[in-house]
Amino acid sequence: MTMRQTLKHATPAEAADRLEKLYAQASAALTAALDRYLNKRAVPSAETRSKFNYPALRVIHRQEQPQRPASRRSFGKLARQGVYETTVTHPGAFRGYLLEQLEPLVAEYGAEIETGVSSQEIPYPYVIERAEEIASANVPASELARYFPTPRLSAVGDELADGLWRRKEGEPYPLALFDAVRTDFSLRRLVHYTGSDWRHVQRWILLTNYHRYVDQFVRWGFEQIGNGSGYRRLVLPGNIVVGSEHSPAEAEALLASSPWHRYQMPAYHLTGEGDSGVTLINIGVGPSNAKNITDHLAVLRPNCWLMVGHCAGLRDSQAIGDYVLAHAYLRQDRILDELVPTSVPIPALAEVQVALQRAAAQVTGQAGDALKERLRTGTVVTNDDRNWELRFTQERKRINLSRAIAVDMESGTIAAQGFRLRVPYGTLLCVSDKPLHGEIKLPGAANAFYETAIAQHLKIGLAALDLLKESRDSLHSRKLRSFDEPPFR
Repeated sequence: MTMRQTLKHATPAEAADRLEKLYAQASAALTAALDRYLNKRAVPSAETRSKFNYPALRVIHRQEQPQRPASRRSFGKLARQGVYETTVTHPGAFRGYLLEQLEPLVAEYGAEIETGVSSQEIPYPYVIERAEEIASANVPASELARYFPTPRLSAVGDELADGLWRRKEGEPYPLALFDAVRTDFSLRRLVHYTGSDWRHVQRWILLTNYHRYVDQFVRWGFEQIGNGSGYRRLVLPGNIVVGSEHSPAEAEALLASSPWHRYQMPAYHLTGEGDSGVTLINIGVGPSNAKNITDHLAVLRPNCWLMVGHCAGLRDSQAIGDYVLAHAYLRQDRILDELVPTSVPIPALAEVQVALQRAAAQVTGQAGDALKERLRTGTVVTNDDRNWELRFTQERKRINLSRAIAVDMESGTIAAQGFRLRVPYGTLLCVSDKPLHGEIKLPGAANAFYETAIAQHLKIGLAALDLLKESRDSLHSRKLRSFDEPPFR
């Protein structure tokens, strides 16, 4: 990547300021040129088109230090001397993240920071969305593609995350896992799948596979707004905002008006100051959905994602409504086998495991043997076949050898994606059926105890996030780092 209009900066804040300015200029130039084309069919000149490029960030590490700074952080580290670069999109929205990553590089390594204009063009759909206006102007997408930059799959990939990128002699090292165009690709997908602006997504994420958790989360979220908990508002699918200014009746009316059913994986955002808010996403059923949404959430660099959903209990001692804390995963989801082969172990993250167990004790009021009666720790089988029970004869040996205690369709995928994309992860499931013991899901089988278990389960997930927020600095585990990890988390 080449950079022009390069400037050096004394502080990370100065660099962030200029990145915002450069991005605003590029976006404005692209928008103005598109307007001229739609109104007057004025084709942008080469000089005009050169203004449509993403800003770039460069970090230079010139001197090898006698002793590397002692730090348990999993990010903000420079492994070697050299130049590191990446392109940046929406620097205003990512400002806090950028400063968090840059500050230790300057303070501990004496790194130099430069910003400039990259050679990577901004595809016009990532800046403006005016499908109706473009349609009314009778301009087909193929015509716009002749004169304006469009998304190209050849420019989007996860080679860095997957360890496939190979540096050529003289090239800069990558500064981050995801460049601007990869990030923009996922930001637009998040809007499509979740039904709300990606800027509403909080840095603490709960994923579920059952809509009843949404009902509980919304009910709990209404109670949190304006009660001194630090949460400000609840954003529903369709970008419908519920705030402290709304009465309970108004909040219920807004909830009823939310078009959540239009979206494949509707998201609900309880926003808070800084990164204290929580997002709940109903990802539906299956490993394909689990991989899809986490591929896109990863570009936001969340602090954590936890799976709180349903599973089939495999042990006779388990009861409907009991909990399963996944400590290992028997991955039969098959969707990630080429990217993260099943021979690669997916480690449990101690900080997450401890937080989930402490949260379970805190919410249930149980401890010791009483808690162990409700919560089992062990291996979860993640299967890509919802009707795995129909081939139990073939599955039995492997499940038995693994000592598995539960089966689901998402947890192993979410954990493997967290490992692959360097996002801390964990799983706490609720037993909804026991097919090996004759307790299968039948219409009307849910009882009052089961309903209570769902409400309690969600509270445990939320309590675990609160505990993780207290130990955020140690949460980003070094277990997730590769040998040649980029400096940015």
